[in-house]
Amino acid sequence: MFGVPNFSLRLGAAVCAVLLLAGCAGAGARPQSEATSAAQDGRPVVLATFTVIADMAGVVAGDHLRVESVTKAGAEIHGYEPTPDDLRRAARADLVLDNGLGLEAWFDKFVDRLDAPHVTLSGGVETIPITGGEAKGHANPHAWMSPAAAQVYVANIADAFAALDPEHADDYRANAASYSAQIAALGDELERELASLDPARRALVTCEGAFSYLARDAGLAEAWLWPVNSERQGTPQQVAATIDFVRDNRVPAVFCESTVSSTAQEQVADEAGARFAGVLYVDSLSEPDGPVPTYLDLLAHDVRTIVAGLTGADEAAGS
Repeated sequence: MFGVPNFSLRLGAAVCAVLLLAGCAGAGARPQSEATSAAQDGRPVVLATFTVIADMAGVVAGDHLRVESVTKAGAEIHGYEPTPDDLRRAARADLVLDNGLGLEAWFDKFVDRLDAPHVTLSGGVETIPITGGEAKGHANPHAWMSPAAAQVYVANIADAFAALDPEHADDYRANAASYSAQIAALGDELERELASLDPARRALVTCEGAFSYLARDAGLAEAWLWPVNSERQGTPQQVAATIDFVRDNRVPAVFCESTVSSTAQEQVADEAGARFAGVLYVDSLSEPDGPVPTYLDLLAHDVRTIVAGLTGADEAAGS
């Protein structure tokens, strides 16, 4: 998450070559269908680093801007390596959006070389430090998982779009206000549904420590098998410590993210007397016909899966 020296050197060389190519060849350097589509569209191009913030940006943009994502649906974003086509797309963007907080170290290596303005959407969020592993002390980058912090993202998007396209500034701000209200409603649902939960059992236990911001919003203690982007995942020591936490606190359910194996967490559930209550989504949206094709779908899925697991609603539904 915080950079790999050899990769940085390779990416730096690739950036220089691709930007030179883009400057000389222009649209002809891209596949013909993509180049033609972009040229015919005519709207300013906004490039977001991954699907979650691209979807947020698309809602605020409405029909006024062309919003694209560097990564595709289902991609793992921490260790993503940009392709030459990604770099060409960045070279023609009118605005670049990233999450920041060390999430896209792969993107930081070339974004400063671009002519397009660059906006980091987590700016203004009250961050939470990672509490374990090699990234201990760095800010946890998954702030979009908080309904409260997500509204900061939306406001930053609206401000960036208003600066890029002042003619439609009122539309961007109206879209942002409506969208923020929908996000806030999901945060309210989470708090309301968990309000009666026994305080001693108010804990969110996941595979990766990617839910610190959501846990803070909901007033939940947090435990995880491994910290953010750790190279040591699901070790015997991590599993044993999590089993003890779940058992000691009588946590009723545990969860795991969609992009990693749930085997170790299922072991935790079995040995601690809890339930494995389902899969949560964090870093990527699904394809349009999948379970979380939009950010609102992702947040709603996670909120309702957590509520059902911790309150026993999923168990009751299955009985």
